[in-house]
Amino acid sequence: MATGRKRIIDNIDEVNSEQIKELMLLHLKYTRGKDWRSATPFDLLSSFSTAIMDLCVDRFIATQRAYVDQDAKRVYYISMEFLTGKFLENNLIALGVYEQGCQALKELGLNINDLLGLDVEARLGNGGLGRLAACYLESMATLQLPGYGYGLRFEYGIFKQDIIDGWQNETPDHWLTLPFPWEMVRPEFTLPVHVYGRTEKRLTSDGKPRSVWVDWQMFEGVPFDVPILGYGVNTANILRLWQAQSSVGFRLDAFNEGDYERAVAQKNWAENVTKVLYPPDSTGAGKELRLLQEYFLVTCSIRDMIRRYKKNHNTLHAFGEKTAVQMNDTHPALSVAELMRCLIDDESLPWNSAWEITRKSCAYTNHTLLPEALEKWPVDLLSNMLPRHMEIIYEINQRFLQRLELESPDNPERLAALSLIEEGEARQVRMANLAMVGSHAVNGVSAMHSDLLRTHVMKDFYALSPEKFTNVTNGITPRRWLKQCNPGLAALITDKLGDEGWLRDLEQLRGLEQWAEDADFQRAFNQVRKENKRQLAEHILDATGVVVHTNAIFDVQIKRLHMYKRQLMNVMHIISQYLSIKANPKQKVVPRAYLFAAKAAPSYHIAKLVIKLINNVARRINDDADVAGRIKVVFLPNYNVTWAERIIPATDLSEQISTAGFEASGTGNMKFALNGAMTVGTWDGANVEMAEHIGEENMFIFGHRVEEIERIKSEGYNPWDLYSNNKQIQEVMDAIRGDLFAPERPGLFGELFEELVQRGDMYCYLADFMPYLEVQERISAAYEDQAEWTRRSILNTARMGWFSSDRSIREYAENIWQVQPIPINMTDYHYANGVQ
Repeated sequence: MATGRKRIIDNIDEVNSEQIKELMLLHLKYTRGKDWRSATPFDLLSSFSTAIMDLCVDRFIATQRAYVDQDAKRVYYISMEFLTGKFLENNLIALGVYEQGCQALKELGLNINDLLGLDVEARLGNGGLGRLAACYLESMATLQLPGYGYGLRFEYGIFKQDIIDGWQNETPDHWLTLPFPWEMVRPEFTLPVHVYGRTEKRLTSDGKPRSVWVDWQMFEGVPFDVPILGYGVNTANILRLWQAQSSVGFRLDAFNEGDYERAVAQKNWAENVTKVLYPPDSTGAGKELRLLQEYFLVTCSIRDMIRRYKKNHNTLHAFGEKTAVQMNDTHPALSVAELMRCLIDDESLPWNSAWEITRKSCAYTNHTLLPEALEKWPVDLLSNMLPRHMEIIYEINQRFLQRLELESPDNPERLAALSLIEEGEARQVRMANLAMVGSHAVNGVSAMHSDLLRTHVMKDFYALSPEKFTNVTNGITPRRWLKQCNPGLAALITDKLGDEGWLRDLEQLRGLEQWAEDADFQRAFNQVRKENKRQLAEHILDATGVVVHTNAIFDVQIKRLHMYKRQLMNVMHIISQYLSIKANPKQKVVPRAYLFAAKAAPSYHIAKLVIKLINNVARRINDDADVAGRIKVVFLPNYNVTWAERIIPATDLSEQISTAGFEASGTGNMKFALNGAMTVGTWDGANVEMAEHIGEENMFIFGHRVEEIERIKSEGYNPWDLYSNNKQIQEVMDAIRGDLFAPERPGLFGELFEELVQRGDMYCYLADFMPYLEVQERISAAYEDQAEWTRRSILNTARMGWFSSDRSIREYAENIWQVQPIPINMTDYHYANGVQ
């Protein structure tokens, strides 16, 4: 086996199919303990994946050794979510051995698609936040930047969604049932984690008082490393995922005494920390577990950074020059307090030095304009779980407010707005405020979002420190979101542009503009889309039993279910169209397949009610003889990255219809447009910048803008008036409230009627509904002119180059992190041992 392994390493830049085949067979025998006759499909997937993992590990070791040898400044991206998708195909492409891998399998009588279908998707995220983090890690590696991801190794992810009688049903998602070939456990870097207890004052050796955390409970964090490959380069960075385990384990003494629950109580308590992503916080226990998860992520990651830094340094004074800690949203905001605790308590630095290092190291990305997403934790809960951190937060706040009071001695309202502590009956710690005070940079994720942070959500902080605030508009990696998910279109682009240079410089797509009106290119472009629609139709039939026709507009809304994202407004349009068809069955209808996919938070009742409505509307419309299949409605269960990779390349129309001023950016909108889908959307999030680059004439923009929504609300927005005075709105809302879509349970959807008509319509559904109907009429008319639709579709793809995550990461690297690329030369590190 050693001889075969050595040949692979010696030819690391020129791997051929014979070597991959040989290595796969070696792993089948020596890793899986099987011969060809006894191998199961899992054995074949595992041995092939492990062979490819070997090629990743060579680069992984070389990369980490180079960072240590060159004492590189490193970026640490801390995120509660990393929605990576499947690794096998991605790694084959990144390594440049996809064709060789296919050939190796073919020679063994296997098909690559069969193995790719068995590959497991890591369930480490829920939506856009986690997918963005995954894109950013991939771009950091592709740009050869020393970057690390830190996350949690959730055993069950968020949940598996089943649809039962139209309702969302949540079950555990056992994605780790079988061994995950892309990770490496690192028990030697296991860290103790302290929680609860109390603090007491003690004197140091020089007689100064210091606070000491005592009587804590302890469990452990075990790291698992996943290599993140750069495309077409040798860089392989690390995604380090922490898993919680008990420091005590099984209590044999209790078991022998017959106390079986006590025997495993400590073990179960510790392991619960990384069981499920986002446990419901509607109960006290759920809220406590969420905070525990966030602290567990932060304390393990910060101390691991310090350990890595100490490989090259004897003191912590240069930590801020060598470390960039990027907090991806508010979940890791405790990084500020934890880094201060480590520097003061563990490293004995004075407060001012520790604070300077902390602020120089930390930066904060805000991803939301929703007040409920700007986390706040009860002071009592934080004091009980993390007493030392609560002391540090108090001290940070006191020093901060003292400085503000000197600047504005007669402005208590300003102090109250900026304070880290929200006073009231139940005092709370404002985690976003902690992140902003403890960071040297704060950024939004689209131009509009960043502007609203400055003028609304964080206006007091912006007035205090305008130099901190910047914008980095989100981006997506074209390697996964075009080359991998849409190989037909990628091949067509490469054929026209001459090579694959566009995958590393997406602005080269501009070269397609000259063929936007070329009949032959339009025909080839549409042929790719037609084949993608055919494949998706097969998946839809397998998953739901619904037949959709490829001549229909594939009208798609796939994203987390939230009322501000307005999936319900999409359904309202479908209901309006259905009522129109029922009134006049012989009318001309441009065929459409309305495709939905979304998960609702388990405790988000009204969002789950929307899912039920979508499914009931689908059942009614799809079975109605008057409709005659001209429109179909489909809800695809258990939405994930794999479903997105199937749906996006087949989409004609992308629904990005959030209430203006509520979507921070969005990245789904970018993925659709990159693959040639037309966008119907509001003037919100990154839709605005997409319109600037693509051309508003190549999108379908509708609805009230932020300033208009503010105006109508300030003037006393009354949705009841719109309902009472508009027949179309009235018909749709009455159909929802009545028994048309719930004959077996009349009034089931009455709460949706009340939310929009009687409770203030917070997200302005009724205000935007008539403009939405009007733009949908324009879309149907536009689709009938296929040559013009295709021209605009091609321009969408051609003008999306700016939205590459490579551009986003370059902006972070230059403006926030000040980090430089470190090219990896494999010849220098062929036989490097160990992980740094």
